[in-house]
Amino acid sequence: MTDRLYLDYNATAKIRPEVIAALAEAMASVGNASSVHGAGRHARKAVEDARRKLAALLGAAPNQVIFTSGGTEADNQVMHMCDPARTFVSAVEHPAILDACPGARRVPVDAQGIIDLEVLETLLAEADNPQLVALMLANNETGVIQPVAAAADIAHRHGALLHCDAVQAVGKIPVDFAALGADTMAMTGHKFGGPQGIGALVVRTPDTVDCLMRGGGQEHGLRGGTESVAHITALGVAAEIAQERMDGYAALAELRDRMEARLIQSTPGMQVFGGDAPRLPNTSKLMMPGISSETQVMSFDLAGIEVSAGSACSAGRIEPPYVLTAMGIQDANALCALRVSLGWDTTESDIDRFISEWGKIFDRAAGTRAAD
Repeated sequence: MTDRLYLDYNATAKIRPEVIAALAEAMASVGNASSVHGAGRHARKAVEDARRKLAALLGAAPNQVIFTSGGTEADNQVMHMCDPARTFVSAVEHPAILDACPGARRVPVDAQGIIDLEVLETLLAEADNPQLVALMLANNETGVIQPVAAAADIAHRHGALLHCDAVQAVGKIPVDFAALGADTMAMTGHKFGGPQGIGALVVRTPDTVDCLMRGGGQEHGLRGGTESVAHITALGVAAEIAQERMDGYAALAELRDRMEARLIQSTPGMQVFGGDAPRLPNTSKLMMPGISSETQVMSFDLAGIEVSAGSACSAGRIEPPYVLTAMGIQDANALCALRVSLGWDTTESDIDRFISEWGKIFDRAAGTRAAD
């Protein structure tokens, strides 16, 4: 049986072996980090050591890091406080932002998926006491990197805060919370080799956000509930590894670019969405002309290759991905989109295998169309 090839790291990354070992060791220990006896003090030390490691990766101070269950909770902790009439979000934000504050004003993006800063400036100038701007650091579908620092400057000039969803960026590119100028920032561990179920909200000052999960006063009173010492410990190890091996992720851009160049050469009409913008080094949003996303995903899956479509079903009807619609991509092309996201263990032979299977799928479809 052919080994399966995982190329869906933007959905969730493989956990690094060192992180699995740290998680298992921590789970074998007992202790509530809020207890004052020896076991509790040991647990508290583990939590604070991990907090320091994560803060170093994020360019933040340890006391600015609040552990959560993941990026969605961190986003919701900020967005649940917002008045939609005074909140502005980019049109390509993750549903954790869009669904948490329905009715927020959407700021358009250009054809590459980058926020229109001039429109943002105008909307904030016209608004009555704007409260918040939400802008992701890197898009989960296209990998396009947003000008967060510039948007933060604009937001602050108009008296608004800026929240940055950095879930896809952390561990893949250098992230500096202080340099971004954001007031709050969300992240999670499972996108770069940590375990699922653990993340953090980074806050410039404790009074920036309100408590969403109440009861117990943990995390400086901003997130109630017993801290998951094992998961936090594992996240700290993942953060330490990510900081040490950031060059490895940067090198993925060469594999990604080589893959895209070969596909463009071999596939008439093939497109790379967001390909002319700064992107995460591991992410490609591709279009195989004339073949639906669902057909592609199923075909690759049957060949032992795991990738993502990005399109969604609504009321039994296939709809184009809203991110691509916001970029002005025509529905016929958007419905043929495929996301390929590389990871820390992706090799050149993996890319060769993907390209070979892509060619087979495209040729089969072309043959079927010719027969019709």
